[in-house]
Amino acid sequence: EDPQDYENLRKAIERFKLNDAAFTFEPDNSSALGFGFRCGFLGLLHMEIVVERLEDEYDLDIIATAPNAIYEILMNDGTVKKITDPAKIPPEGSYTEIREPYVDLTIMTPNGAMGDIVNFIQNEKRGEFVSTENAGKSRVALHFKMPMGEMIFDFFDKMKAISHGYASMDYEIAEYRKSDLSVVGILINKEPVEALDIIVHSSKAFNVAKALVESIAENIPRHQFEIPIQATVKGKIIARATVKGFRKDVLAKCYGGDVTRKMKLLKKQKEGKKKMKMLGNVEIPKEAFLSLLSIGKENKN
Repeated sequence: EDPQDYENLRKAIERFKLNDAAFTFEPDNSSALGFGFRCGFLGLLHMEIVVERLEDEYDLDIIATAPNAIYEILMNDGTVKKITDPAKIPPEGSYTEIREPYVDLTIMTPNGAMGDIVNFIQNEKRGEFVSTENAGKSRVALHFKMPMGEMIFDFFDKMKAISHGYASMDYEIAEYRKSDLSVVGILINKEPVEALDIIVHSSKAFNVAKALVESIAENIPRHQFEIPIQATVKGKIIARATVKGFRKDVLAKCYGGDVTRKMKLLKKQKEGKKKMKMLGNVEIPKEAFLSLLSIGKENKN
């Protein structure tokens, strides 16, 4: 909101970087949120700690969005564009394919969890089993190739649950592959909120969209009017959740049996709520921008 806020954030991040070598950042410009920084972390826990420390130690109010991967867009003229913001994907017809990053993933785990981990990564995360090797002391090293985007949704939580906290992992970008991807767009009160848009594999678009709108709805406070949360793919609404509005008892002071007056009051309330719904600006709390991180806990499909 205030240009000075960006400058204060820049100075705070530069100072913080001096004490945390694992933290990386570069300037970025979001079409929805404006100027900010694209940051790199060791994982989600590291991200939460950095954000909390920046807010506490430098008195900042930070909006952190869910992490995403870098995708490649092969344009019709043969050039390749790299994007991280789903809102910056070029119009359909101007490109021939979208490529997503795959990682070489190594998981160290106790032997007893090996079967469940292989099943989880192959069946739920579109991963490919490559090989296994003995890591000694009843442990095994499992090697996979897996889309990096699949690590955003519930991956770490489920890995921890499957291995009872005993698994560790390492990964690095291996290659880019052509993939059938869709942009899930989010509308709040019928207005697009591009900062909440995500790129997912088309086979998972409906399940992710359904879980995402439900998660966002839980983070939007109730207003005096109903707030629809909708998810779209290619302009078509595929999922919806609703934040119910408060209802004021307009008949509380209406004594007696004058039905006509009561009906007029209810009609006036209905018209007023309809107008509020059309004109109302919904304030989106910063927690809603991280709704993506919790959808895996709710999305069991």
